[in-house]
Amino acid sequence: MVTEAQLKKVAGAGNVSDAPAALEAFAGDSSFVGKMRPRFVVKVLEAEKVKDLVDLARETGTPLVPVSSDAPHFLGDTVPTTGDAVILDLSGMKQISFIDRVGRVAVVEPGVTFGELIPAVAEHGLRLNMPLRPRATKSVLGSMLSREPVIMPHYHWDISDPIGSTEVVFGTGDVFRTGSAANPGTIEEQRQAGGVQKEAAGPSANSWHRVIQGAQGTMGIVTWASCRCELLPRLEQPYFIGSSELPELLEVIHWLVRLRLGNECLIVDRSFMAVLTANDDAEHARLVAGLPPWVLFFNLVAYDYLPEQRMEGQIEDTKELLQRLGVEAAQSLGGVSARRFLETIREPSPQPYWKIGRAGACQDIFFVTTLTKIPGLVELMTKATEAAGFPTARLGVYLQPIVQGTNCHCEFSLFYDPADAAETQAVRALATDVIRPLMGAGAFFSRPFGEAARQIMNEDGATVEALKKVKAIVDPAGILNPGKLCF
Repeated sequence: MVTEAQLKKVAGAGNVSDAPAALEAFAGDSSFVGKMRPRFVVKVLEAEKVKDLVDLARETGTPLVPVSSDAPHFLGDTVPTTGDAVILDLSGMKQISFIDRVGRVAVVEPGVTFGELIPAVAEHGLRLNMPLRPRATKSVLGSMLSREPVIMPHYHWDISDPIGSTEVVFGTGDVFRTGSAANPGTIEEQRQAGGVQKEAAGPSANSWHRVIQGAQGTMGIVTWASCRCELLPRLEQPYFIGSSELPELLEVIHWLVRLRLGNECLIVDRSFMAVLTANDDAEHARLVAGLPPWVLFFNLVAYDYLPEQRMEGQIEDTKELLQRLGVEAAQSLGGVSARRFLETIREPSPQPYWKIGRAGACQDIFFVTTLTKIPGLVELMTKATEAAGFPTARLGVYLQPIVQGTNCHCEFSLFYDPADAAETQAVRALATDVIRPLMGAGAFFSRPFGEAARQIMNEDGATVEALKKVKAIVDPAGILNPGKLCF
């Protein structure tokens, strides 16, 4: 097993710690995954050190757990499963090495957060296709590797978007570049020739980024990745549509995405919207009382060329569509303006993270499905919540069309008080027990985390065997985040 002296020789004496406070910070998170203290925490500041540390870990049989985001963590993927593990803290790798407006791309290291990248790309007239109000301390690269859903389905072409090319260190110690970054020459030579490392697929006909994504650090450690960006619009007009009938809004959002009307486009229930937008308890109570059961939000935009004419045309097209569907859009709902809501979902959340600021904790259950199956899945989850004795008023629902609306991310958020032992146990049991019924009703858990991961993975033995074969190729010693997924 690796020694402190060996780690300090590679990473630097000041970057290795076994102080109780440092170890405790990575021993657990806000999920229900059991706590386990690592043996050391190693702060990594340079990409070259990642390879050296992987080589050392392979030689000494030391498990490595890569972590890129600052606390708090919520999914259990960064909690060690063995006491001899070493945390590779990549949050100090802060370089934004490249931003190109024409190519609409930015290249970032693991420690670059949404709070840092959003203003950086804005200076170049760009914005991120980002998740719904991520915490400011969340790693952009970590978010892309986890395939977190983004709020602009208009620009979501592939399930892997917005990730582009990457550089990854496999468990063998090999440094590998994916996508267009795998083209001949150094990165600098590629850029001199006009390359921007934006394409994700490759090298050749292979798509190694798909193996790395969703793997929770079990397949390789990514040292940088390119992020697809979009242009900042010249004009914007956001709208709400409220309804007591979810199928009605699902029909609307289907046509909005299909006709490419709007960029940001999503549906939330009033519980989720109240937690997302309320600034205090009084506003939260007012929103819960005043909002309709379901809220659809969408945002029309126009860019540099003929913005007024483009916006006018989109507004007319949208009015015609909504009139045909028998619904009406509004610029405010329940006392919340659509403009304020747009600003809220685009900004990273300060501490405390908005999902835990109201009740104290949140357990998310998320999966991919089709729009037609959502009403049945929502009904199933609501009944399961009632049966578990948990208040359905604190069950939030978030529906996000992805991949041009061909499927939809469905997220159930259980907002609970972690100081209440009975409530905590009810949520923990519910989050596990409801998985199999949801799967039977059409939920596809493409991103399994925490206690439910093994249950989900074991439903498909063929996929597990295939993953184990790939794992044996890229990490034969099994040192990368062991114990996660099916490894």
